[in-house]
Amino acid sequence: MSGRARLTLFALLATLLTSGALLPLVHPATWMFQAAALAAVQSGVGAAARRVPLARPLTVAAQLLVSLLLLMLLFAGRGASTGSGPLAYLVTDFGGLYGQGVRDVGEFAIPAPLTDGIRLLLITGVLVIGLLVDMLAVTARAAAAAGLPLLALYSVAAGLSGGGGASWLWFVLAGCGYLLMLLAESRDRLAQWGRVFGGAAPGGRPSQNGLGAGNRPLAPVRTGRRIGAVALGLALAVPAALPALSSGLLDARGGGGGGGVGTGVGQAVNPLVALQDSLNTQDDREVLKYRTDGKQLSDQYLRILSLDQFDGVKWEASARALSDLPAQLPNPPGLSRDLLASSDEIRTSISASGTYAQRYLPMPYPATGVDVRGRWRFEPVGRTLVGEQLGKDKYQNAQGAQYTVRSVELRPTAEQLAAAPPAAPEVLGENTRLPDNLPSVVSETARKVTQGARGDYAKAVKLQDYFAVNGGFTYDTKVASGSGSQAIAKFLADKRGFCIHFSFSMATMARSLGIPARVAVGFAPGTKQGDGSVVVTMRDAHAWPELYFEGVGWTRFEPTPQRGNAPAYTRPQTPVSQPSASAALPSPTASAPTPAPSRSEDCTPKQKQLGDCGNAAASAGAGGGAGGVPVGAVLGWSALAVLLLAVPLVPLLWRGRVRGRRLRSGDPLEAWRELGDAAWDVGIAPDEALSPRAAAARIVADGRLEADAAEAVRRVAGAVERELYARPDAVVGATESGDVLAVRRALLAALSRPARLRALLAPRSAVRVLWAASAHWSTLTQRTTALTHRLRPRRP
Repeated sequence: MSGRARLTLFALLATLLTSGALLPLVHPATWMFQAAALAAVQSGVGAAARRVPLARPLTVAAQLLVSLLLLMLLFAGRGASTGSGPLAYLVTDFGGLYGQGVRDVGEFAIPAPLTDGIRLLLITGVLVIGLLVDMLAVTARAAAAAGLPLLALYSVAAGLSGGGGASWLWFVLAGCGYLLMLLAESRDRLAQWGRVFGGAAPGGRPSQNGLGAGNRPLAPVRTGRRIGAVALGLALAVPAALPALSSGLLDARGGGGGGGVGTGVGQAVNPLVALQDSLNTQDDREVLKYRTDGKQLSDQYLRILSLDQFDGVKWEASARALSDLPAQLPNPPGLSRDLLASSDEIRTSISASGTYAQRYLPMPYPATGVDVRGRWRFEPVGRTLVGEQLGKDKYQNAQGAQYTVRSVELRPTAEQLAAAPPAAPEVLGENTRLPDNLPSVVSETARKVTQGARGDYAKAVKLQDYFAVNGGFTYDTKVASGSGSQAIAKFLADKRGFCIHFSFSMATMARSLGIPARVAVGFAPGTKQGDGSVVVTMRDAHAWPELYFEGVGWTRFEPTPQRGNAPAYTRPQTPVSQPSASAALPSPTASAPTPAPSRSEDCTPKQKQLGDCGNAAASAGAGGGAGGVPVGAVLGWSALAVLLLAVPLVPLLWRGRVRGRRLRSGDPLEAWRELGDAAWDVGIAPDEALSPRAAAARIVADGRLEADAAEAVRRVAGAVERELYARPDAVVGATESGDVLAVRRALLAALSRPARLRALLAPRSAVRVLWAASAHWSTLTQRTTALTHRLRPRRP
């Protein structure tokens, strides 16, 4: 095997080994066999083109064209057909399948089912990476640079899969493939040097190909292997040995910073650090998807746990005994029978992502029943479900769970909250405790803000409005997280923070006023989709305060500006336009510092908090370009798509141009040539030895033409015979172009869809272009040789 052929083989092997990192993303993994077969054909086309040899751009173009044709043949008929002809197939059917794949990727959790769209995306990705690796390593002879597309493929796959126990295996395979490719290139270069420095064959004779006795590699090939093995070993061992790198490749949690109770992965929502990481993440992946029959989607918060203890350093959940999960959960504490009777029970079907491994089960509050598989325990005070311990460092979690929650859609009024009697002593004693080191500024600010308010409800509303509307606070996820006493005092002074600061500060200030308060952690309602489902992403992670009112129970408030939705019972009683439950809610995904409260006359801060001017705010934000798609990127990708579509259309366009020129001439001989090429395109090869009448009979028979099309063939053949054999002064007349087009349509209609696409996109008669180019080249070569010979000075 030649050095270049060996390098081609190892470049293909490196691509396939690195593509193994994509296997955990989809189930089943049968797509890999198809990708390997197509990648092998692509590499074979490159090897054949280099052997001819063709110029480097032509080699890459040939590989790209063959890969596109193979993809079209493999996925022919997979998409919904909406038209006829190659353009409809390329633009509508084939493009629609790509679009379906993109939608499937956003729809399903990992591992996703192997739909046709996802399979097309995976195979296309492997072919693109394989083409880049082959182009760099073999065509351009730069194997080291070929590691960049391999690294991109591995990084994307590892990032989407979120790591895992076998992630080290994919890293080793990808690294081995890259090293083997480098060694293949090095051996080929060494063989061209003539002798190897640093080693010799037995008997003192230098090796000519880098190999010694028994075809064993000599130095530096052998040294290269050792260096590669040591490099892979260090890449695996160092992250495990250094604590600072424990969240790297070998970390089974799939990312650092989780740290929550039984989280297991970085996506689990931790009340402090991980919540801030979720809000700032660039990977806004889906964690939950649900459907509900509730009327007020804006109130559909998904609660994970409640934090009810504050020791001056942090807020945390009390350690309480867990009980078995009952079929019917007990009534929520503090909720009166009258309010419960006037409320509706709703059902919410929730599907958790395969990468969301939180130990607490997200649920609407207050839940009355949960249908879920697995080993879950019920904490009655916080009304949360906690996964049992299944083994050492292993807990039941929400990863991939599908469950249904029955909950109560409470609709208390401001009058009911204002008339609430004092809370029971046990509730007051446990939920109004504050640390001794609480700075006085917290309680002083609370009294100042609520001055003149009568009753706990009026004070709570004033606290909410102070943070969300008129206190001059700015929402900023870049501020350092913290829930201690000093962090709260600093937040009140700086007036800049995110939901952690707002919720903890309001709960602390409420407790200083004697109002029972705690903090809930979970997710905001999410974004409603066109199919009625609601998607919750990482940036929907949220925290909010819950205040206790006797007769209503724990009641949600929303002090965080531009996040979540202010409850209806805290809104002014004047008529305002309220968001419809059927409208798609804007996803609260702001991760950059927001400006100070707007002074716009069109949208007041109060209206922003109530969600009454979301469209205007969105329109204003759209002009900034921060969340829009760059025009340059759209134009660039559009140009690339047009180029990719134009390459396989070249033979089709050439045939159309030739067909039009021939039929417009009115010459029977030109029409006959076009008819012969149309038959050739569908597989009926021309036979120059046959007469026009015999050739017409062959086209009718092999093309399985019906009576009308067969008669059209005979008319064209008759016109050719008259042209060839009639008297010179006889008037033959022009051939009807409609006969040729009718025959062509009939020939194509008799084929299967893949064969028809092949005839249109890769017509056999297009070989005439190569023949013509070869003839022109031969003529040019002969003329150049003659001119050179003529100009060469004659020797005396």
